[in-house]
Amino acid sequence: MKDMAVKAVALFSGGLDSQLAVLLVQEQGVEVVGITFSTPFFTPEVALKAAEQLNIPLEVEDFTGELIEVIKNPAYGYGKNLNPCIDCHALMVRKAGQYMEKIGAHFIITGEVLGERPKSQNYKALGIVEKESGYQGLVLRPLSARLLPPTVPEEKGWVDRDKLGDIQGRSRKPQMAMAEKYGLKEYPTPAGGCLLTVEGFSRKLKDLLAENPQPHRLDIELLKVGRHFRLGPGVKLVVGRNHEENKKIESLAREGDIIFKAADIPGPTALYRDHEGSADLFEPAAAVTARYSDAREEIVKVNVIRVGRESSKEKIAIRPMVDREIKSLRIN
Repeated sequence: MKDMAVKAVALFSGGLDSQLAVLLVQEQGVEVVGITFSTPFFTPEVALKAAEQLNIPLEVEDFTGELIEVIKNPAYGYGKNLNPCIDCHALMVRKAGQYMEKIGAHFIITGEVLGERPKSQNYKALGIVEKESGYQGLVLRPLSARLLPPTVPEEKGWVDRDKLGDIQGRSRKPQMAMAEKYGLKEYPTPAGGCLLTVEGFSRKLKDLLAENPQPHRLDIELLKVGRHFRLGPGVKLVVGRNHEENKKIESLAREGDIIFKAADIPGPTALYRDHEGSADLFEPAAAVTARYSDAREEIVKVNVIRVGRESSKEKIAIRPMVDREIKSLRIN
């Protein structure tokens, strides 16, 4: 039986499963605080909103650098795209455990459901995540706990195993019934939300890491907008598709980048980034920019603006690149 104040750290995405995991443990008198993560691949907004709804404190940690290392060489491989889900979950649980120790909490809870995701939430994968996290025995999955080996919190009587769940599989009906019981009116649909699971984004990230194994966060943010072209080793061109993307691309430019814009006609903003700083592929960059402008002439004048050098501006007169050449350069 509990004879002390017990505190748990919830690995908290803000989705329905993680909310229900918190509620199941809270109703047994356990104090719960949450931890969530901020990266270019997924953001904490949903978790922040859900934590406010449940009235639990929420720690937000940026672990982008560590996650990049996992993405480059995951011990347990990828899902369908560049998503190393098992390794990523183990890293998250490790971080939750470190936070648990920092604040003097007793165990970790997650919203994982046995069999809900075939690769990362099968029986074996859940065991791997716990082992690799370094916190074996201290990871409680309240929604499926009665289908899994007893954990330290159950053995010590901090929680009553008989009051935990036995949910498994991909059906959401049990969770929806529980949500109604707890009066949860608003919760996000289970759509993943991680860009690493998106095919097009994964291809662009793979290309980036091949050229630049230690990318700046702005390099990753840039993958979310525009058409991407690999002009040569270390040289990337990103071309906006609309006014909003043009503004975003300009906001992500940093000193050393070069902006290309058609001089006298409407057209996109194109950002030229040379990771090595030694190539001169301005003409193909200008030709791609001209291709996506409203040009009707054979020759288009394109402004070349060096970011961070206000007076440095030049023009290139160029033919728009033909589509077959465009296709050979584009990162789809």
